Amino acid sequence: MRQRSLIAITAALAAGALTLTACGSRDSGDNGSDSNSGGTTVVIGVDAPLTGQNSATGLGLQYGAQIAADDANKNKTVPGVTFKVKALDDKALPATGQQNATQLVADDTVLGVVGPLNSGVATQMQQVFATANLVEISPANTAPELTQGKNWQTKKVRPYKTYFRTATTDELQGGFAADYAYNGLKKKKAFVVDDKQTYGAGLSKIFKEQFAKQGGKVIGTDHVNVGDRDFSTLVTKIKNSGADILYYGGQYDESQILTKQLKDAGANIPLFGGDGMFTPTYIKTAGQAAEGDLVTSIGVPVDTLPAAKTFVDTYKAKKYPGDYGTYGTYSYDAATAIIKAVGQVVKDGKIPSDARAQIVDAVQKSSFDGLSGKISFDEYGDTTNKQLTVYQVTNGEWKSVKSGTFEPKN
Repeated sequence: MRQRSLIAITAALAAGALTLTACGSRDSGDNGSDSNSGGTTVVIGVDAPLTGQNSATGLGLQYGAQIAADDANKNKTVPGVTFKVKALDDKALPATGQQNATQLVADDTVLGVVGPLNSGVATQMQQVFATANLVEISPANTAPELTQGKNWQTKKVRPYKTYFRTATTDELQGGFAADYAYNGLKKKKAFVVDDKQTYGAGLSKIFKEQFAKQGGKVIGTDHVNVGDRDFSTLVTKIKNSGADILYYGGQYDESQILTKQLKDAGANIPLFGGDGMFTPTYIKTAGQAAEGDLVTSIGVPVDTLPAAKTFVDTYKAKKYPGDYGTYGTYSYDAATAIIKAVGQVVKDGKIPSDARAQIVDAVQKSSFDGLSGKISFDEYGDTTNKQLTVYQVTNGEWKSVKSGTFEPKN
């Protein structure tokens, strides 16, 4: 899709696009928690799919950031500042994400953005934020090129200094899955499928490379389209291939149906995917067919993190929708990094004219203990927390089977 000129979009917004409500703006305050009375309001933008495809995990981003803002207001983390969250729905569409980015840039009360969920959406948002010196921290993007450039496998170059993430990359996630499939599950023949999106295709490519380097054989590959529901032809191909494992690069929306059709056809092999599948929705939709399926996800299980207990209790008590378990704590930590940076830049409620640029520099120097672990960023804007976990569906629930780090084989 051809990108619209950023200048043209900005000009349109200047002419009155602050009335753009079709993007799904959801302004929210502290939802009842104590906030600083009076003073200056600072807005943290959130971009994620809040409806439709991927919304279960997208809502986890929104409310993870909301709880961080509420905590900052309650604790008066930044004297003279009250934080609000402005959540925009990108519907997992890159073009909508770009429009949302432009809308957030145009709002001068927005001093930082959490999101997006999808790497493909991020590719259309990064330049918009970079042009405005507005910091963006994704709790979920894992495509390596977002921080290390399109030629990251041969020469790493950071494209945008305003972009950071609290999630580790597919280079590690795909390799971690390949290592566990070959050495942990003792699988030797993999069939690999992806959804042709930035995240899914990238993850599958790395899995294939690392599975072969472990000693396994990729005996077939194929692709699906986002929104597909009939996988009968693909299922026949996988079943006839003799594969002992199916690796899927993509989101839960398609894979939860694919695994059911695969098992119904008598191909009793596990489907292994990435963090885009790591949601209770996958198990609920696939039912018994999900038993034995696996995913990798960033970090370690939320219920093993003592610092995250209050967060989980709050999320449940407020009955927030969506799934907090995949990226909720990473969203909280992303928002907290922005809040702490605001605290270094905004003094006594006074916002300097170059606040956004100063906040970018402050985020780069972040170093604090977050809910998901130590929060700091390397020279590319990537998190220094490289922990990963393999989960497997056991008795209708995701159970962790291995946590650790991974060093890719060259």
